[in-house]
Amino acid sequence: PFIRHIKVSRQISTLPQYDIKATTWQVCDSLTVGDFTAVGYFFAKKISQELNIPIGLVNASWGGTNIETWISRGAFESSDEFKEMIASMPLVKLDSMIDIKVQAVAKRVEPLQESKLKNINTTFFKETTFDDSRWPELSVPLHWERQELGELDGVVWLRKSIVLTAVNTAKPATLELSRIDDDDITYVNGVKVGSTNQWDAKRKYAIPAGLLVEGKNTIAIRVVDTGGGGGIYGNTNDLRLTIDQTVVELSGKWRYQVESIQSSLNVNAFPSLAYNAMIHPLIPFAFNGVLWYQGESNAPRAYQYRKAFPLLIEDWRKKWNTNFPFYYVQLATFTTAGNSNLGSDWAELREAQTRTLQLPNTGMCVTTDIGNPADIHPTNKQDVGKRLAALALNGVYKHQTVCSGPTFKDMQIKGNEITVSFDNVHGGLTTPDQYEYIKGFEVAGSDQVFYYAKAAIKNNTIVVSSEKVQQPSAVRFGWVGDASDCNLFNAEGFPAVPFRTDQWKTITTDEKYKIEKLK
Repeated sequence: PFIRHIKVSRQISTLPQYDIKATTWQVCDSLTVGDFTAVGYFFAKKISQELNIPIGLVNASWGGTNIETWISRGAFESSDEFKEMIASMPLVKLDSMIDIKVQAVAKRVEPLQESKLKNINTTFFKETTFDDSRWPELSVPLHWERQELGELDGVVWLRKSIVLTAVNTAKPATLELSRIDDDDITYVNGVKVGSTNQWDAKRKYAIPAGLLVEGKNTIAIRVVDTGGGGGIYGNTNDLRLTIDQTVVELSGKWRYQVESIQSSLNVNAFPSLAYNAMIHPLIPFAFNGVLWYQGESNAPRAYQYRKAFPLLIEDWRKKWNTNFPFYYVQLATFTTAGNSNLGSDWAELREAQTRTLQLPNTGMCVTTDIGNPADIHPTNKQDVGKRLAALALNGVYKHQTVCSGPTFKDMQIKGNEITVSFDNVHGGLTTPDQYEYIKGFEVAGSDQVFYYAKAAIKNNTIVVSSEKVQQPSAVRFGWVGDASDCNLFNAEGFPAVPFRTDQWKTITTDEKYKIEKLK
């Protein structure tokens, strides 16, 4: 009975709303706890246990959203970073915006495929005999948003033909299509071989003996993209046809044809959509603070997140006319491409989140040690909730408790060694490694090439070096998507914050938030 929540219905609007869809407060018990936000529940449970007070949660959340949908139009208009972008978005009702969006996409798509969408007949798209020679091409695996096709939510057909010898066709085969965003129905020579409705699942479909033929064989995929990235993406090694010992690589050019454009708006389609419908109606509802868990969708524009995240916090505080506490979760561990030498958008996003601590009355929960490299939505929500609770106990309820891990302070270079010192050491630097090997550090010289480094605790500092770098000038820690190797903590059990000491250019520096051109 000490924990209650109310769930704001997932709605979007192009204009600010003044009420939410009817809902009720729920008391937490064994029957209702499954409806609660897991992180919010464990946060509230810890606070309630520590202070013996009731806690109410207003859950206004939407998985997979980018930050721009949660920021008001007024905030964008006052921002040098975003005011040009927002000026191109008309102030119209949702239905009118959908019509404008569809027309704008059609105007861009139809010249590419030299056909009117209203004239598309998909009856024979799956057949081997269908002539797709006039269809345009795109590269696979790669989201079509990053290619000529551009931003498009809707239905797109992809086709690729391959030539097989008679020897290849006698046995069953396996078709692997990496990942398809979002849903697919896949045909081989006109026969359906599989379908999946999960944007991040690897596709692997069995092809029975006799379906493949000597000569031309055609793979046709009907892809439905409901929002965000669209098409086949992932690793080229996961895109292949395997027949016994023969492997036919399927990456490269595929032909495409847009069947239809989605006649609704995804929450990420335009800025402010979630803010207008889910946040604005809550003004001026009184609360003690905000918990924020978001960022994955903004990783491709991580550098711009330095502007967007503080803009959101200041925007909301201005709307409520109070400097309320704002506590957030840094991106957890997840296997993504990149590292210090190739660049890592997840590492850059974490850096943007760390920089946001410069705003007053903010706190960050580091989760690199409790994520799951194979799951973008790690299941350990309990420790996340507890760490957020530690921030609130310290900041809101004024308990003198440790609530964060070691944070980079400065470095000293002497010879081939860099000595790194930290704030928030508290009871001392430590590691769970039985040999006291500190992992996650890299060093580079002026050539900006990073090498894994040896690191050891010495007098509550970390001494870092690499035999391959005799004159180091920079050190990085946890600069990778999967930072689960990082094993530096303070004695209270809070992990060290990933960081870098250099200001060298990163891979997302020039990536900007854009909306579909509507005029």
